[in-house]
Amino acid sequence: MQNYNFIQKFLHDLVLSKKIINKTLFEIEKKIHLKNKNLRNKSHIFITGLPRSGTTSLLNFLYSTNQYASLTYKNMPFILSPNFSKLFNKKNTPSKERAHGDGINFDINSPEAFDEIFFDNNEEFIKNELLNYLQLILLSENKIKYLSKNNLNYKRIDLIQSILPNSIFLIPIREPLQHAYSLLNQHAHFIQLQQKDDFIRRYMNYLSHNEFGLNHKPWDNPINHQDLNKIDYWLEQWCLFYKNIFKKYQNYNNCFFIIYEELTNPNYVKMLQEKINLNQVEKLDLNYFKNSNKKRLSINYAKDTYDNAKNIYMNFRNKDTRKFT
Repeated sequence: MQNYNFIQKFLHDLVLSKKIINKTLFEIEKKIHLKNKNLRNKSHIFITGLPRSGTTSLLNFLYSTNQYASLTYKNMPFILSPNFSKLFNKKNTPSKERAHGDGINFDINSPEAFDEIFFDNNEEFIKNELLNYLQLILLSENKIKYLSKNNLNYKRIDLIQSILPNSIFLIPIREPLQHAYSLLNQHAHFIQLQQKDDFIRRYMNYLSHNEFGLNHKPWDNPINHQDLNKIDYWLEQWCLFYKNIFKKYQNYNNCFFIIYEELTNPNYVKMLQEKINLNQVEKLDLNYFKNSNKKRLSINYAKDTYDNAKNIYMNFRNKDTRKFT
């Protein structure tokens, strides 16, 4: 979204702001490409949860195994027609750091969280078309399993598994103070970017990326902390979000809580591979998780909120230990 020229911005604004364009291309692509293939019982993977918890690192690591199909930047902005969209973005682009400024690079072939364009429709449409949509994506990449990173899919886990009963959900959990500090910094960072270039704000809105910036939407209604410019707001959001996640999904056998700080541990990643039915990779590239180490922080915060967050975090760690043994 950064450094797009006028024509690229115009095309993204035109296509992403009008659902009818993507839906029409989706119907055309179904008529041309759709085949009667059974993908319902495959172990498709959905990474979801709060941003800044390692979701992109997990996505890039799993995609690098070459065992999954995913939407990539070459599918933009024609997200609902993955075979058609590839025709327009054939040229490879140099790898560059993404807008977050967090050391994660991307190019036109990198996977990203674009399937919210599909899921941002009514439930009937999702029920009727999800299998068709995934089949088109799998066909475009010549794969049999789908990989998604969508921070909003935590809201529709039950719906997805009703359609794909063997689907697997990975929900990363990060130490709360580190996580809240990262959320706070990204919020300030994207406010600056969006004030300089309003296309970035529009682009994020099209993808329902309202986690940061001028159009931020809270995951839960704030209770004690309203100031988005203080870490206590983000700590409280962390507590409310993960308390609900733990309560709702702790007994789901297909939901795995992934401890962010453990992703630099080869044994932990190997156990994760086994749990998600991933064919063994000869050499684990843990460079995808190089940013998982804790940073020393010097910041004031509400002790009671952080104590609450630490208790929730330990619940996840204990649950994770039981699942990964």
